[in-house]
Amino acid sequence: MTDLYPQKRKGGLTKKAKTGLIVLCFVILAAIAGAVIQIAALGNGGSFITPVPLKHGSRLFLPEKMRQSARRFSSFSFDNYIAVLHVEGVIEDSGETYNQNWILDTIDDLAGDKKNRGILLYIDSPGGGVYQSDEVYLALEDYKHSTGNKVWAYMGPLAASGGYYIACAADVIYANRNTLTGSIGVISATSVDLTELMKKYGIKMTTVTAGKNKNMLNIDSPMTEEHRAIMQGIADEAYDQFTDIVSQSRNMKIEKVRALADGRIYTAAQAEANGLIDCVDTYENAVDNMLDAIEDDEDVSVKHFRFERKKTVSDYLYRGASFFAKKSGIEAELADSVKRVSGIPEDLPLPAYYYSHR
Repeated sequence: MTDLYPQKRKGGLTKKAKTGLIVLCFVILAAIAGAVIQIAALGNGGSFITPVPLKHGSRLFLPEKMRQSARRFSSFSFDNYIAVLHVEGVIEDSGETYNQNWILDTIDDLAGDKKNRGILLYIDSPGGGVYQSDEVYLALEDYKHSTGNKVWAYMGPLAASGGYYIACAADVIYANRNTLTGSIGVISATSVDLTELMKKYGIKMTTVTAGKNKNMLNIDSPMTEEHRAIMQGIADEAYDQFTDIVSQSRNMKIEKVRALADGRIYTAAQAEANGLIDCVDTYENAVDNMLDAIEDDEDVSVKHFRFERKKTVSDYLYRGASFFAKKSGIEAELADSVKRVSGIPEDLPLPAYYYSHR
């Protein structure tokens, strides 16, 4: 006789049921993510503009809690101001704390605002894509030439590689005494050859291509000398561009720049001694000195411009699905291992000016 009401098995869900539930979660996630992407196409996410009143010669700064409450007054307009433009996180198209379109649009808006008297870059970044770093550098150069305003830079905990590249657009570069900077170099590719591992476990992978080098850098394609030469050529070209920018910005002979640009990082004191920055001082003094340099009889205030990505429904769903997958023992062990070994973000655009402190 068939039992119409079978008893629940001990131990909860079966392995097959768990797997099915995980698949269902990701299908729902994919559907919602598609809708979110379409909505996101209409805008660049969220940003906060925090006006902080600061009179000429003053060192009055609002604490973080007051800055947060001041966000609701972001439409309030001061007569004249300098913009503290935050460059934070990996320099890529879009991330948690950085968005390329947002920062370019912000620079463009500042150039069109006659009340803006200059930009102070606050940089806390390990670097990022060559394309993105150079695009911001050129936008800042255009800003200076079109407005006649000054651009200064202040380095936070880390202003390396692409972060230093962007700082080269500044007329004056300050750094905190604990800053790490430099890392003037290029990563053009990372190759992980898994052919022997795949062979060991009987995994066969076939990629159909046209062009003998189309499959290079793939996990089933060992790097050849030709592949290495191709990627080295890309790295060398980007390196020449980087060192030329440093040479022009710091008024330094190219030979000296290349001697310093071996990819190493420098402390703030070392960077100052080598001419890579101008001064080691506090953030407050950097702002105060920039206000002095403007030489304006009127009061000048400070506005903070910082990108903050708005959380979406898909973010919370993905976090929940990831947590459930880990609890069920389903993880991409190999991908995680490769990421840990390389120390390079999975979605970092290459070639890149990036410092990895794994």
